[in-house]
Amino acid sequence: MSRLLQPALAGIVTALVGFASSFAVVLAGLRAVGADQDQAASGLLALCLANGVVAICLGLWRRMPITIAWSTPGAALLVATGAVEGGFPAAVGAFVVCGLLIVAAGLFPALGRLVAAIPAPMASAMLAGVLLDLCVAPVRALGEVPLMAAPVVLTWALLSRFAARWAVPCALLVAVVAIALTSSGLGAVDIRPVVELTVPTWSPQAMISVALPLFLVTMASQNVPGMAVLAQYGYRPPLRGILLGTGLASTVGAPLGGHAVNLAAITAALAASPDADPDPGRRWIASVTAGVSMIVLGVGSGLATALVLLSPPVLIEAVAGLALVGALVSALAAALADPDGRQAAVITFVVTASGMTLFGIGAAFWGLVAGGLMTLLHGGRKAPVAPAEPEKAEPALR
Repeated sequence: MSRLLQPALAGIVTALVGFASSFAVVLAGLRAVGADQDQAASGLLALCLANGVVAICLGLWRRMPITIAWSTPGAALLVATGAVEGGFPAAVGAFVVCGLLIVAAGLFPALGRLVAAIPAPMASAMLAGVLLDLCVAPVRALGEVPLMAAPVVLTWALLSRFAARWAVPCALLVAVVAIALTSSGLGAVDIRPVVELTVPTWSPQAMISVALPLFLVTMASQNVPGMAVLAQYGYRPPLRGILLGTGLASTVGAPLGGHAVNLAAITAALAASPDADPDPGRRWIASVTAGVSMIVLGVGSGLATALVLLSPPVLIEAVAGLALVGALVSALAAALADPDGRQAAVITFVVTASGMTLFGIGAAFWGLVAGGLMTLLHGGRKAPVAPAEPEKAEPALR
């Protein structure tokens, strides 16, 4: 029994950190594309159930710590995209198509290679542009609700230095305390789990603005880094099975409001590292426990949604932004790492961050188009190299 305790606790921590650090992003994204309170709560519940079921099945099947998460960058994309033509049913239709595209990537490796053909700096720049607006929300919150936002930001800043894993969950806890002290309470709010079925509709604008960018962001920002984290700890599960499992779960969960599930990238190390268990062959217990814990946390989706509704919108956006600062740093670093791709990456970033909508299609798509055109225009040209400065003589030692 004692041998099960360490990986089981690691799995519980993995689920708690994953849920607490980003559920606000999920709810903000679903509300941005038109979900009402019940639809957003149902979407959060669907994602928790899908995460849990897929993690349990893959962990038991492969005996590897394969941690599953919702697409946090994808939720940030929904915030940046905003309302789509056709409302939330059209967004749900886009979620279904995204899930089917993930399944197709598992069935047809050529599709995965096509996604991989997008220059990495451009993909990272698109993600950075999507994240930027949410990541400035803490600054806006300090201006609009300083008494509530300052303790949240200060908690995050201090813990990011001394206990980074708990920085966002503790910042969220401080925000919950602030909400409790300034609101009328949860007495009038129904906090039971909600299952709300939304019949999908099909809108060309939603397909281009939501489905395609959501698929690309999920693949490039979650599945690829997630495989890299697993490989770092010596695990190399077949990607095909993971894509089929997460794609099917995303498709089934979409009518309930879930946008996408995928490999965990940020929290994957919590279950795959030696901290979960010194024996690599037993760490799958952590990911399976994380799956069970995520299902349990899904029962609290109604309470999580109620807390969001009771708070100033900018405060929850601030917590979401703090959760994404690390992702923004990584995306910007990857976007600017290659000197030859920097110009196209910056163009992609600027267009995506602008939030522009053209022909009803959102900025993430146009960012990729602009970056792609810039890449074609400057194809084969190397970035100019600055002339080396002459070496300065070292001062004589005294």
